[in-house]
Amino acid sequence: MSLIDCKAENSNFKIGVVTSRWNPSVTQKLEEGAVQYLEKMGISGDNIVQVRVPGAIEISLAAKECFEAGCDGVVALGLVVRGDTTHYEFVCNSVERSCSQLMLDYSRPIGMGVLTTENGEQAHARAGGEKGHKGVEAAEVVLEMLQVSKKIRQTK
Repeated sequence: MSLIDCKAENSNFKIGVVTSRWNPSVTQKLEEGAVQYLEKMGISGDNIVQVRVPGAIEISLAAKECFEAGCDGVVALGLVVRGDTTHYEFVCNSVERSCSQLMLDYSRPIGMGVLTTENGEQAHARAGGEKGHKGVEAAEVVLEMLQVSKKIRQTK
């Protein structure tokens, strides 16, 4: 049995799902997959806090607010598609840095489901297409890391 398979233990977790509204044809699929997975793993009702934000850069602030509201972990979902300017690099770096820092500051996991792709085709392939479902994978990461952290704390 893997660490994340224990539905009874998972049901005690409160998980934030923060989704960017930008590129909704992809981000809504990521969100649906993440929420369905969390429910399948025993988390439901008020223990899933769904929040939508304008774009990817705003994800980290909403994740911080989720932690401050008592969430044990956050699934961060969004899409940044490379364009003709350096904006792509700034957005991708900002989201990664800020979410990584939040994990360290709060000692709580963030599952990074923010896609960084060259085009829409690559994004759709990763939102339930031929390249898997990164929303589900990000939710898996959060639950696994919560179980890992719990196991480590029990060794004290």
